[in-house]
Amino acid sequence: MQPDSISHGAVKTEAEHRRDICSVGRWIHDRGYVASTDGNISVRLGPDRILMTPTAMCKGMMTPEDLVVIDLEGQRVSGLRKPSSELGMHLLIYCLRPDVNAVCHAHPPTATGYAAAGLPLDKPILCELVIGLGCIPVARYATPGTSELSAAIEPYVQGHDAILMANHGVVTYGPDLLTSFLRMETTEHFAQVSLVTERLGKTVLLSGTDVEKLVAVRARYGAAAQRDLPAAPAQAVISDNTETGRVTLTRNELEILIDEAVRRDRSHR
Repeated sequence: MQPDSISHGAVKTEAEHRRDICSVGRWIHDRGYVASTDGNISVRLGPDRILMTPTAMCKGMMTPEDLVVIDLEGQRVSGLRKPSSELGMHLLIYCLRPDVNAVCHAHPPTATGYAAAGLPLDKPILCELVIGLGCIPVARYATPGTSELSAAIEPYVQGHDAILMANHGVVTYGPDLLTSFLRMETTEHFAQVSLVTERLGKTVLLSGTDVEKLVAVRARYGAAAQRDLPAAPAQAVISDNTETGRVTLTRNELEILIDEAVRRDRSHR
């Protein structure tokens, strides 16, 4: 058995890519990110060739020989099995993002829960998320395995490295397979942290200044310049009027304070 070890950015043979995809397949299955035959993974082999997982097969049970090579038209070039029915989504990402060399689609439970609720992961509550992924939007629902799915995610592909798909799951991508998988793991981790803050009834957002500082260091971590960022809370505009004792707030700040007061009131009932 090959070791489950994948390196960043190394030039690899097709045989090595096949072993890596099988390793990631085991990782997402063992972590509960997929069940049964769910999910799909692919790697760009060259300008016109994609190596992909087969349809209707458990991702934790694949062997290198099970994988399929397709061209950019989605036609099978080699392999005995049929490629994933969601190959169109992968091909769209490769077409729109020349910098992407690997795509991972799975159904991690918490992040998929946010997708099913139609809630993006866009609050700046973790510095690592601001640096690594920015906003994670929700694409509208589309039938899996159809061109509708590609159309649904298309508006988000160029500005994001992770997308929630409504009532479906998550797709992540990057310059190599390990990065693609780690972005899936980060998305699920952030969803879990976000859910905990909501259950506690209090979410403290990073300030606008904090977000700006994180933006400044993103390039050191290889973050894409075009990525959207979580919106920081509006800052209060305080009027130092000692005669009247008035404090002036922006409309957004007032709405945030009202929302927080309502949440606290509900949590104490």
